[in-house]
Amino acid sequence: MAPHHRPRTARAKYGEELRLRRTTAGLTQEALSEQIVCSPTLISHFEAGRRLPNPDDAQRIDRALATDGFFARWLEDLDTKFVDHFAAVAELEQQAIEIRQFAPALVPGLLQTESYARALFSAYRPNHQPAELDRDVVIRTERAQILDGPLKPVVWTLLDEAVLRREVGGPQVMAEQLEKIADMAASGRLRLHVLPFGAGAYALQEGLLTLMSFQDSAPVAYVEGFLSGNLLDDPSLVSASQTAYALALSDAMSRRESLAVVRAAAEDHTHGQH
Repeated sequence: MAPHHRPRTARAKYGEELRLRRTTAGLTQEALSEQIVCSPTLISHFEAGRRLPNPDDAQRIDRALATDGFFARWLEDLDTKFVDHFAAVAELEQQAIEIRQFAPALVPGLLQTESYARALFSAYRPNHQPAELDRDVVIRTERAQILDGPLKPVVWTLLDEAVLRREVGGPQVMAEQLEKIADMAASGRLRLHVLPFGAGAYALQEGLLTLMSFQDSAPVAYVEGFLSGNLLDDPSLVSASQTAYALALSDAMSRRESLAVVRAAAEDHTHGQH
């Protein structure tokens, strides 16, 4: 049986190689940071895979470690289109065999339509430019390709009823978004449950949660807030997250009831009755 470890992302491999080359060169993190002109903490983040160096830092690393452009070239191959706190999560999504997601206020990114995503990006940017919106919408919607990829992960989606009622982008956008979710659930591509307002307080009410399971690695959890996110791999924290998900799921509607509620909400938006 394969060892129970956290799945390794490209960032993690980059960081592990940096740590190996640094120790081989006989340098501490502090000594390397002095040559790169950054803090030792930043070197620690690089080696842990939490951050990637910028191109200038990568070139300075190569000079300090005499690695002949190795880290600068490798950096070019790493996907940096996601914000730092989400980049590792986007990589792990592609390895997951099961994804369980909970959303308290908005449709999860994996399920968003282009119009819904565009409305969200427009809402929190004071001076949004069409080209920037186009880029970000493409980045977000391209993530959904994993749902039809080789692994085709099992996807559970638990939504607070507020997700269905808050009108994002106008009635037609909402109707289209909810019909997409309902169609995925009806086809068996998605296991859908809704937490109704009548459930009152529930275990996951404080924020967004994603649980991911893998073929040969330990599960992880990801919690997200405003402009921040935290990828959890500590077994006790992952277990607590799984328990909270199970508790919240026990307060949710059945799959049949949930599908009916989502279809009805889509119809309400279409006729302005939300």
